[in-house]
Parts: sequence; C-alpha cells; structure tokens
Amino acid sequence: MRLIARRVLRRLAGDQGSASLEFLTVGMLLLVPLVYLVLAVAAVQAGALGVEGAARQAARVAVTASDQGATDAAVERAVRVTLADYAIDADAASVTVRCDRADCGEPGARVSVTVVARVELPLVPDVLSLTAVGSVPVEASATQTVSRFAGAS
Repeated sequence: MRLIARRVLRRLAGDQGSASLEFLTVGMLLLVPLVYLVLAVAAVQAGALGVEGAARQAARVAVTASDQGATDAAVERAVRVTLADYAIDADAASVTVRCDRADCGEPGARVSVTVVARVELPLVPDVLSLTAVGSVPVEASATQTVSRFAGAS
C-alpha cells in the first residue's frame, strides 16, 4: 500500500506546469464549436421568429385590404418589410395565401398565409454554392378571420 502511495505521489510531483497548456488546448477545442453552435441556433431562431412575424403580419393585412389587387400588394409588402427586419432574403422566400371561401373578402372568411424562407448559417462562405447546403428552411403560417363588419360603411 505504501508503495502505491509513493508512486502516486511521485507521479503528481512530476507534473511540471503543463496544466495551463492542456487547459488552453482543450478549452479551444471545446469552446469554438460551442460558440458556433450558439451562433447557429440564434440565427435559426431569429429566422423562425422573422418568418412567423411575416406570416402573421401578412394575414392581418390580407383580411383588412379592400380588394384582391390591394391584398396581393399589401401582403407582399408586409412580408418584404418583416423579413428585411430580420435580415432574411425576401426574394428567396415564398408566400402562399389561401382562403376557405371563393371570396376572400367575405365576412367570416378565414385567410391563411404561409411563408417559407431559408436562413443562412453564420460563417458559411458564399462560394461553390455552400449557402444552399449551409442554410436551414423555416416555415410559418398564420390564419386570420375577416371581420363580420368588413365591407360595411
């Protein structure tokens, strides 16, 4: 038993200042991926919030517009402005507007807007089409009901 204790003490006494180097090496190996993971999750979360906000705002605009031409323009403008706030490329996003009735402006009609966009991951270079691989698709939809007082004046 004493022999084992001496060997352990000898081994511990032989460690001469390499702990800081080991700490830095292991710390960098663990810290860099962890920081990138946090940045990537934050980017995807911001994109999801942006797409969800764009869908909700577009649905609100769609049920308050006066005619079909004004609705399309207002929905497109609402989606572009909202996605621009979250630094998402609005040209690459797709928007789908659906109604449960033939006339979307009819009181009680339910209008659903779906927005699909791609969120680019941070630090992915824009060469060799890596952004297509280094991006995450996000989708959100929102539904609003046209007011029963719509069209009444």
